[in-house]
Amino acid sequence: MPFANFKVPAGTLTPEQKEQLVTRTTDLYAEFYGDRARANTMVLVEEVADGGWGIGGDVLTLAKLQAG
Repeated sequence: MPFANFKVPAGTLTPEQKEQLVTRTTDLYAEFYGDRARANTMVLVEEVADGGWGIGGDVLTLAKLQAG
């Protein structure tokens, strides 16, 4: 079963954008694995709380992401 897990800053995507992310990811998997994979493709969009993640030892916040 194809599986994609997107972790995004909380509150940065609208419900429509999340739906588009799920739809386009599913389409991409189907392009690679054929339409038979479509029904079994799972896409998870997880919202991470502001300051709840980091890269290279730096805690990321929405303000830092928007500034960079």
